[in-house]
Amino acid sequence: EFHKTWRGDYYRLERVHSFVQWYLCPDSFINKIPCPQAFLNNETAKLNLQQSYRLMLDFYGIELSNLETGAVGRASNWPERFGNMNWHTHNNLRLTRILKCLGTLGFRHYQAPLVRFFLEETLVQGKLPAVKESVLNYFLFAVLDKAQRRELVRFAFWNYEPREKFIWCPKKIQEVNFHIIRPGYMAFIFST
Repeated sequence: EFHKTWRGDYYRLERVHSFVQWYLCPDSFINKIPCPQAFLNNETAKLNLQQSYRLMLDFYGIELSNLETGAVGRASNWPERFGNMNWHTHNNLRLTRILKCLGTLGFRHYQAPLVRFFLEETLVQGKLPAVKESVLNYFLFAVLDKAQRRELVRFAFWNYEPREKFIWCPKKIQEVNFHIIRPGYMAFIFST
């Protein structure tokens, strides 16, 4: 029902907040079901999650261009939808939840391409300035594959301006160690 009636209903997708917790947030349901592995072994459930992911990508002006690799690109509706993301920053939290869900529920290979897309759109193209902080402080940390995460950090570093002010570490560490990471110094803190 969700896939049939909500796709393209951008007003509803923007205004109603609870569906993300139910359909795309592992914290809300994956820990409450008796066996999370049951989801991972259920092809229908995985296809439904993939369909929900595509629905949300459309909401953000993005399309899944390769089901196998998770490659994404701008959809035809991107100018309007990017405007919505820049205006409604609560979508950044939704995107973090989506990224975590992908990693938890068998779609780890979708994480890095989506984060790379947002790095490109924020740091290189400058089209999503309201998403930039979330990409650097949250989206990157949702990527479970350490090698992919390292590549994304390198990409962010080489495209961040001004490069000498690039700081990459979890927001919590930045806040706790603010006296160590001083403005004007590059810092690379890689978490395990």
